[in-house]
Amino acid sequence: MHKIVIIGNLGRDPEMRYTPSGQGVTSFSVASNRRYRTADGEQREETMWFNINAWGRQAEICNQYLTRGSQVYVEGTLTTRIFTGNDGQPRVSNDVRMTEMQMLGSRGGGMDEDRAPYGGDAGRGGMEDYNNPGGYGGGMGGGRGMGGGYGNQPDDIDDLPF
Repeated sequence: MHKIVIIGNLGRDPEMRYTPSGQGVTSFSVASNRRYRTADGEQREETMWFNINAWGRQAEICNQYLTRGSQVYVEGTLTTRIFTGNDGQPRVSNDVRMTEMQMLGSRGGGMDEDRAPYGGDAGRGGMEDYNNPGGYGGGMGGGRGMGGGYGNQPDDIDDLPF
């Protein structure tokens, strides 16, 4: 078994389509940043992009609630494709078939006191918690808001890598 966990921001609005058999699939991209310091002490940041595909009910939920810039936690299986771009150069695509998603915060939201660090309640609260208040990182019902981002720092649109 292999699994990938990604925490990042959507680079574009989700696009939903349907297979010939009628099953929904929603595609979106997520940018995940990594900050590190080199051996010379230089601060660096790198961004890795992932193409996410959600299927069935998860596809409908992603299409309805996610927008460009949304911060998400995504679990799934990773497939790496190597292909030749229009310019003749080799390209790599990191494709993820999503198995679980949790919305983490809003662009201006702070973290509520009863939230875990990634915007969820003490439990992980993924797709299986859709009907429960507190699923999706802070409940879409009950007037509790979406929670925050990492710690108590508000999200800043200028920090997005796109």
